[in-house]
Amino acid sequence: MTGVPAAGGLVGIRAQAASGIGPVTGSPPTAARVTGAASQGARGERGVRTARAVLRTARPRQWPKNLLVLAAPLAAGSAGRDGRGPADLVLAVAAFTLAAAAGYCVNDLADLERDRRHPAKRLRPLAAGELTPAQGRVCAGLFALGALTLAAAVPSWGFTAVLAGYLALSVAYSLGLKHLAGIELLALASAFVLRAVGGAVAARIPPSGWFLLVCSLGALMVATAKRTAEARLLGEDAARHRPALAHYGPRRLRLLRTALLTAVLAAYLAWAVGAAQPGTRAWHLLSALPLLYALLRFDRLVDCHPVSRVEDLLLRDRRLLAAEGLWLLTFLAPLL
Repeated sequence: MTGVPAAGGLVGIRAQAASGIGPVTGSPPTAARVTGAASQGARGERGVRTARAVLRTARPRQWPKNLLVLAAPLAAGSAGRDGRGPADLVLAVAAFTLAAAAGYCVNDLADLERDRRHPAKRLRPLAAGELTPAQGRVCAGLFALGALTLAAAVPSWGFTAVLAGYLALSVAYSLGLKHLAGIELLALASAFVLRAVGGAVAARIPPSGWFLLVCSLGALMVATAKRTAEARLLGEDAARHRPALAHYGPRRLRLLRTALLTAVLAAYLAWAVGAAQPGTRAWHLLSALPLLYALLRFDRLVDCHPVSRVEDLLLRDRRLLAAEGLWLLTFLAPLL
């Protein structure tokens, strides 16, 4: 009589083993749990790597340039005409940051093969294969959608129009304008100016003609400095990586930068005298001193320290940072 239960027990154990269910807890075998955990861990690591690649493609080091949105309100000594001013400016800065990220994605997709041969740009996520072209297109679309959504939250259809114009310019620049000598400098400078105009529109502050002229000339000077640094960094291979550089000689770039530096200072002084409010005119004239030092220091650093991103000079050089801080104080002093 005892043999039957034993046989039945053996059959039950075999059935349990075949089904993968343990005899007591009903949990999967240890090997399966380890495999599942490893698979989840691998997916998590891939997700983290992809998120980091997306963040790098968005160029966090370039985000400070979007603070140009604050230029017009700062120059006017006001955040806007109503209590929403500060909130709208925060939305405007965030919108331009996302719009710029969308532009970087489009640019990297358009220059994929060229970037893979570049000594520095080959490390960008799309060129290095950390992101697929399909993922890059998705990121570009999501960044652009996010930028337009934030722009719509600013109670001014004009700001949405300016941001849409910036996005269109970014795409046109990446797809062809950057290969046209002279035109690409104007397009690059226009991207800076649109940020300043966007800030003025978001704050409902009409920018003066002098202000726009200073921004345009300053942006063109930075664009010329970028090409100077790039040409020096790449040497004889410069035109192969950026065809427009074949049309810019060192002497021509030097003359253009000198002329633009002089024009920026002259336009700035004209703005300080004619466009500033009487109570702030003296402070604005005083601000020309640190501005002049910063312009001369920046121009010298471009020649002495060629870098792939001239914006790094504005954020790393201690003397430049000190001059920028003094310049900012001259605008904040009347508000204190």
